Amino acid sequence: MGCGAGSIAIPLAQTGHPVIAADFSPAMLGTLDAGIEYYGLEDRITPLELAWDDDWDLVGPVAKAVDVAFASRSVTTTNLKGALAKLDRTARRRCAVTMVANSSPRYDLHLMNAIGASVTCSNGFVYAFNILIQMGALPQVTYFESPRRDTFDSLEAGVADFSRMLEHGNEDKIDRLRDYIAQHMIENPHAGEPGSKGVPQGRYMLDHIRKVRWAFIAWEPISESRS
Repeated sequence: MGCGAGSIAIPLAQTGHPVIAADFSPAMLGTLDAGIEYYGLEDRITPLELAWDDDWDLVGPVAKAVDVAFASRSVTTTNLKGALAKLDRTARRRCAVTMVANSSPRYDLHLMNAIGASVTCSNGFVYAFNILIQMGALPQVTYFESPRRDTFDSLEAGVADFSRMLEHGNEDKIDRLRDYIAQHMIENPHAGEPGSKGVPQGRYMLDHIRKVRWAFIAWEPISESRS
């Protein structure tokens, strides 16, 4: 659920697993379709336009349709309990979600702390764990960090890029941000090479790696299973 362009669905299909790849975005599904055609996976991946708030009884996969139902970094809904229940009813053997376990991936927590900017940390994974306990599940939690490198071609380009982090009351920290970047920008030895999103990397980067902490929560379905 929330498959995006297929960063997980395509590798799973390449190893021989049939995949239902669901996302609410037609644009993302269009990119996924291109990947399916490129890798010749038409018989392995079934794209499905589906939102968390849709009635899955009408437009979603049927109950117990898959062995494993999961949402990786894509649980974006105002009804968390409902979303977890929908994953639960879809899986026969295992469910899993990956949710941020500190600040939003949009922020560089190291940078924000260095310039004295306030950051709100996400507790969504705690709510998910507690909801699953209340539902009768026995969730298991594993934490991991993913590194990110933000690159840019000039000081001003870096300031313009990182200034997006100063929303919600931190706008007055723009001068501190500029000073920090000026002091900590270094040459990027991989400039020009494809970045994580396929875009060529910039000439500069910061002298620290931005890390995002995630919580991987897995559980056995508690809804009635098919024998």
